[in-house]
Amino acid sequence: MIPRPPTDREVGIVGTLLPSTSLDRATVIPSGSHDVVLIPDVAAVRIARSAPAVESLPRRTALLEALAKAALPFATPIPLSPVVSTSGWTAVAVSWIPGRYAPRGNGEPASLRNVLEALAAVDLAPLIDLLDVPHAYAGRERWEELILTEAVPRLPPRLRDSAVRRIAAVLALDPVPPRLVHGDLTGENMHWSPAGDIIGVLDWDLAHPFDPAIDVACLAHWHGWPTIAKTVDAATYVRARTWYGTFAMEQIVKYLLDDADAAAIDECVGRVVRWMDSDGLG
Repeated sequence: MIPRPPTDREVGIVGTLLPSTSLDRATVIPSGSHDVVLIPDVAAVRIARSAPAVESLPRRTALLEALAKAALPFATPIPLSPVVSTSGWTAVAVSWIPGRYAPRGNGEPASLRNVLEALAAVDLAPLIDLLDVPHAYAGRERWEELILTEAVPRLPPRLRDSAVRRIAAVLALDPVPPRLVHGDLTGENMHWSPAGDIIGVLDWDLAHPFDPAIDVACLAHWHGWPTIAKTVDAATYVRARTWYGTFAMEQIVKYLLDDADAAAIDECVGRVVRWMDSDGLG
């Protein structure tokens, strides 16, 4: 998303949550569910844009408070204000996380491994009521059904058999003990130091208890499979490749659940086709 200056409304929201905070350097990153006002070295203010985002913001904020007590070896956003909900908006301010995201393919395997091991070591018990469910952005419990009945028929016929095989492959995976899964461990959500260490992980909205190979597949999408082969063991690599085969189709489901218009859905399907043609999974 292209950053833009804050509107008068957004300036007012920040003033309510963080009085006397200068917005001279502030920018806004719009997204599907939130607008995020970035105040460098100070805070990020998340303003919910959709009804589901409004409903889930208190739970997600409580999760950030719990994660701050989990002794993770990297920073996570800490709430700086309560969730404030008025007739016109719902928002919260969270702490600024320093660092920059790594360009594609530039991840350091040892640092990535440390993140995965830290997540696997987190005790789920204190978090369990604050976490979302698997596939939360792509149908939740209806994930399989929606991919097979809504996403697959929109693919060109030459890809439909492959799509069905990909779903069957993940359903055939042996179950593993659930671990803390971030759910979107890519790009801007991971902040690195100049020395190549991960110093912060952002955006825990999709965190859930599930197969940690999901996070491995997310890392591969950004850093590449050769890097991941140096990061995890062979069995986890295979599981991650299997899960990755479903990621493209989930995008179609998400667009449908977001009530995107027909043109946007067609564009999404085009991207999915290119993704599936190039991911090497057949």
